[in-house]
Amino acid sequence: MKVKLQYRAFGLSVHSDMVLPELSELDSGSSFADVVVKVDSFLKNGFDAKPYHFVAEDHTVTVKMPDAGVFRVQDGDKIIVSPYAGADEDLIRLYVLGTCFGIVLLQRGIYPLHGSALAIHGKAYAIVGQSGAGKSTLASALIAKGCRLLSDDVIAVSIDPLTGQPTVAPSYPQQKLWQNSLEAMGQSYEALRSIFGRETKYCVPLTDSFQSTSLPLGGVFELTKNAEHSGIALEPVGKLERLPLLFQHTYRYQLIERMNVMKWHFEQSAALASRLNIYRLRRGESAFTAPELADLVLNTISTEGTVHGL
Repeated sequence: MKVKLQYRAFGLSVHSDMVLPELSELDSGSSFADVVVKVDSFLKNGFDAKPYHFVAEDHTVTVKMPDAGVFRVQDGDKIIVSPYAGADEDLIRLYVLGTCFGIVLLQRGIYPLHGSALAIHGKAYAIVGQSGAGKSTLASALIAKGCRLLSDDVIAVSIDPLTGQPTVAPSYPQQKLWQNSLEAMGQSYEALRSIFGRETKYCVPLTDSFQSTSLPLGGVFELTKNAEHSGIALEPVGKLERLPLLFQHTYRYQLIERMNVMKWHFEQSAALASRLNIYRLRRGESAFTAPELADLVLNTISTEGTVHGL
């Protein structure tokens, strides 16, 4: 019998047919796994749907990703990968570690925010925003100031049903950063592996700066950019804006209705919105302001006793 590779990610034990070098390896030879990653060469032959169209039915979500294969996530504990011949392994893992695990979290009742999470003063703080807003770059600037990374891209938030305390589980010790961000922060990218299809975006492994244990979620910062303004600014997010903000920045939020988890997601969002400090960070498009934004985040967190969301 083939022994599966054993890893840990998003607070879950993972047994996998595939090598997943981005993940932290498990030392023990446990026969139990929260999630199993299986390779099935036949699934792609029997699945007929348009590319990128997620088919959700019976606790199962299946999608065809061009140049990669067909991916199925089932019951919150199985990821089935059916790769196309000659598909790039880096691209396949990109979908497994992002899209597939994001769906796993939704199926398991774990709230997946889309962004980066940092360990700051004993709590986790989430940085969310639209693609290209600069979430990972701001996270890297915070790491340069002594913070530790909990997650990049998918943030796994669990809410204690008794206390209401939200907690963030660590994902895996890697960031994805654009070349211009690395250059602006004086980091070399020559030895780094670029992301498939994005020759100027790189996988940046982190070891010493990774937070490997779960932390309570202390707050959320939404990062936005505006071509009409220069400089940076911060403001608390009002109560009426919080629910749509959390919905918009849920990972793969388009699947919430299809997976019949609208009621659950609303209740979780309401619990987070009522408990957390939520801020909006604004930056201009032209200048590199990540270090200044990082200082603004740290100063805001240090004065949260007096500065609180409205």
